[in-house]
Amino acid sequence: MNDETLISAINNFGDQSSLNKVEEPGVKKIFDHPLVDIAAADGSFFAKLKEQLTIKRLALLKPPLKWAGGKRWLVSDLKPIWEKHNRRRLVEPFCGGLAVTLGLMPKQALLNDINSHLVNFFYWVKEGLYIDIPLENDQHFYYNYRKRFNRLLEEGKHNTIEAAKLFYYLNRTGYNGLCRFNKTGGFNVPFGSYKKINYLRDFSNYREVFRRWEFKSEDFEALSLDDDDFIYADPPYDVEFTQYSKQGFNWADQVRLGRWLAGHAGPVVLSNQATGRIKELYRELGFKLIFLDAPRMISCDGNRTPAKEVLAMKNI
Repeated sequence: MNDETLISAINNFGDQSSLNKVEEPGVKKIFDHPLVDIAAADGSFFAKLKEQLTIKRLALLKPPLKWAGGKRWLVSDLKPIWEKHNRRRLVEPFCGGLAVTLGLMPKQALLNDINSHLVNFFYWVKEGLYIDIPLENDQHFYYNYRKRFNRLLEEGKHNTIEAAKLFYYLNRTGYNGLCRFNKTGGFNVPFGSYKKINYLRDFSNYREVFRRWEFKSEDFEALSLDDDDFIYADPPYDVEFTQYSKQGFNWADQVRLGRWLAGHAGPVVLSNQATGRIKELYRELGFKLIFLDAPRMISCDGNRTPAKEVLAMKNI
């Protein structure tokens, strides 16, 4: 049974001409049952049913962007921790492509990323983004759009709806979902090698979720927190390549983050690569550590050993 059809029938209950247009037999059978008239006398019946169907539909949302280093694989490990605290606001200082946020589906969230282009895209999705520019998986097309995107950045128009549309196209079409900038702030990811790309134009389903969430693009220490907040932090890995933004993220930033998280009164979970100094840092700060095998390899030189990931937890 199609949930969208059922929701439409709920919205039109009492309008027989509209219900007659419903073609799905399962839905018609439900609304022809005499008990439906009795249940409908309680105004909350359909409201609750509609709410549950909407929750079910939104729970199936996938991240709208391809995002290198996304933690969708980690959601099954985070859910049991989060469910004990799901009345709280979720705060993600490094929200990335929203794989964890959409997986946990909090009622309230403060989602931050230093990548202002990423947050600009989310802002326009929240405002009802519809992409009406041509979208083609073509190399010549890609480099023209990349050039136009960088021109917008040079002109200070990085927060426009045009920039959001181009960012989506570049993200879905560029190499491996990377988001990389050169030293002057220009987007320099090369063309990808996908045989087929299913572009999305209408983001209305995401808008319904995003309206409950607040988006920011600032340094994590600038975020305004409540003591009751649940923080999930997924910073850039403690590896040599950390140029996910013009500013980068070095070891001093890793230490600064650890101390900031340790000072929070509410629940905190951090994920990072389990390097020796990361383990030492969070143990010294009083965190409990558990280790997981990440679904990626340490290198591409023939070493097929799964990379180790650490979850550091405090106040859980």
